[in-house]
Amino acid sequence: MSALAAVLIVLASAAAMEFVAWSSHKYIMHGFGWAWHRDHHEPHDRMLEKNDLYAVFGAAISISMFALGSPMVMGASAWWPGTWIGLGVLVYGVIYTLIHDGLVHQRYFRWVPKRGYAKRLVQAHKLHHATIGKEGGVSFGFVVARDPAVLKRELRAQREQGIAVLREAVD
Repeated sequence: MSALAAVLIVLASAAAMEFVAWSSHKYIMHGFGWAWHRDHHEPHDRMLEKNDLYAVFGAAISISMFALGSPMVMGASAWWPGTWIGLGVLVYGVIYTLIHDGLVHQRYFRWVPKRGYAKRLVQAHKLHHATIGKEGGVSFGFVVARDPAVLKRELRAQREQGIAVLREAVD
């Protein structure tokens, strides 16, 4: 297998994880998995949240892919793309941890971006946290951030339709 194929698999896997994260966040975390995710949306002074248990699932996906790609685990039937998919999932996990937990929620470092993509990302995620409860909401992705002006309009429309209850005015 060529190095180019491995790099492309890692990049494609990391990119695909944004869709996996978005759909998990919207339909699991804000659905039947709300019991674990709720504390992420509420003020607290604990270092860890129940929500952090979701990272265990991401790690399990990565570890499983590494195992599928490992001749030491699978023998001659090892599935060679598994290692590279596992690495892509791991790369996404590191990016998620640095951006979501680090930059947006400032769990590891303090920096408030003043412009550009980083500012847009922080604004989009703050708008995600503008709702009370699991209903409604916007910006369920973690790395791709839509225009905050569009997200504000969507939140206003959800409030008017009775779908979402907002913490504060979105203006």
